[in-house]
Amino acid sequence: MTTTIGVRELKNQASRILRQVREIGAEYIVTVDGTPVAVIRPYTEADSEQARQARVQKFLAEMEVLAQEIGAEWQSNLSAAEAVAEQRR
Repeated sequence: MTTTIGVRELKNQASRILRQVREIGAEYIVTVDGTPVAVIRPYTEADSEQARQARVQKFLAEMEVLAQEIGAEWQSNLSAAEAVAEQRR
C-alpha cells in the first residue's frame, strides 16, 4: 500500500517512516505543495543488481576510454601483446 505524505511530514516523521519502510515494506509518495516529487520504498535485490550492473558498465566505459588514449599514444611498431611477450623473454 502506498501512502502520500508531504515533505513537512517526512521531515518531522523521518525515523518512523523509514522504520515502516524497512520493517513492513511500506511505500510513500512524497509531495511538495501537493505535487509528487519522490517515492520512498524498500531497497530490493533488483535495485542492488541494477546498481552493480551500473558500476560494471561505468568501469568498462572507463577502461575503453583508457584503451583509446593508450592506443592514440602508442609509439611502437609492436602491438601491446607483442611488447609484453617480448618483455617476458
